[in-house]
This record gives sequence, structure tokens and C-alpha cells, in this order.
Amino acid sequence: MELNEKLFKALANKTRLEILRWLKDPENEIHVPTCVPISEEIKDYGGVCVSDLVNQSGLAQSTVSSYLNLLVEADLLIAVRHGKWTFYRRNEVAIQKLGALIKEEL
Repeated sequence: MELNEKLFKALANKTRLEILRWLKDPENEIHVPTCVPISEEIKDYGGVCVSDLVNQSGLAQSTVSSYLNLLVEADLLIAVRHGKWTFYRRNEVAIQKLGALIKEEL
């Protein structure tokens, strides 16, 4: 991983940072009613449904989707598609590398 503009752009927004924080511990951080418990989404689909993140943030679906896409492009999130639904989880390996890189470079 290298320090680049796309990565820092992804981190330069409060809601995108909150999404990363919520997905660090989604069972305890996402406090909205869901059709399927968060723990089952993670177990069955490998992540959290975009609608849960929309409800948590209170923002429009299109806004949250653009934020999620930017985080995926920056390699901070992993998107897993199941049918018409997309589920998101943190890319823990990339986040660990980012922490080490910041410590080393900055």
C-alpha cells in the first residue's frame, strides 16, 4: 500500500470515517432496526447490508453508496455481492498496512 490521494480523500470525510468505525464492530455500533440481525448478515453474507448503513447514517442511499464506493476504491472496504444486495466489511489487512505506513512515513 502506498500513500496516495485517493486513500486520503476517502478518509477526509466524517461520515466515511464513521462508516469505517461502525464496521469495526457492527454488532455494537450499528443501532438501527434491521430485517436480519447484523450478526447473521456477517455470518451468512460476509458483511453489513448497505441499507443498514443508510439507516445508521440518515443520509440518502445514493450518498452512502458513493461513500462506500470510494472506500472500496481506496481498498479500505471489501464489497461482497449476493443477488441484488451488496454487503460491506472492512479490509483489515489494508487498514493494518495503512497504520504501519503512516507510522513509518509520517
